[in-house]
This record gives sequence, structure tokens and C-alpha cells, in this order.
Amino acid sequence: MSKRYEKGSTLLTANKSFGEWGQVFGDEVLATAILDRLLHCDVVAINGPSYRLKNRLTAIDGHANVA
Repeated sequence: MSKRYEKGSTLLTANKSFGEWGQVFGDEVLATAILDRLLHCDVVAINGPSYRLKNRLTAIDGHANVA
């Protein structure tokens, strides 16, 4: 993140809140440093059902009905 800071665009997607990023990275200090560099710009929060999850659940249900 340090090399890209203020040099280019970075797009991240996550299904975790910012408060959970310390657990994701295994280090609260590292997560704080990354978030510090990311959050001074635009954050677009998209809430709603996941298209990928919907397809996965449909496939799982299809396999369950076959048995």
C-alpha cells in the first residue's frame, strides 16, 4: 500500500467492516496503517445481497435436492 499511496488508484472489496481488518491481517497496527492510507479518499459502501453468494447458494441447494 505504501508504494501505491497517492500514485495510483486502488480498488479493494471486502465483506468485513473496517473494525474487523485487524483480525483479517492478523495485526491491528498494520490494518490501521493500511486504512489510514485508504480512507482519506472516496469510500463506496454497497450493501445488499451478494450476486456471487446467491449463485453459490443456488448450486448448493441444487445438490441437496439431488440426494
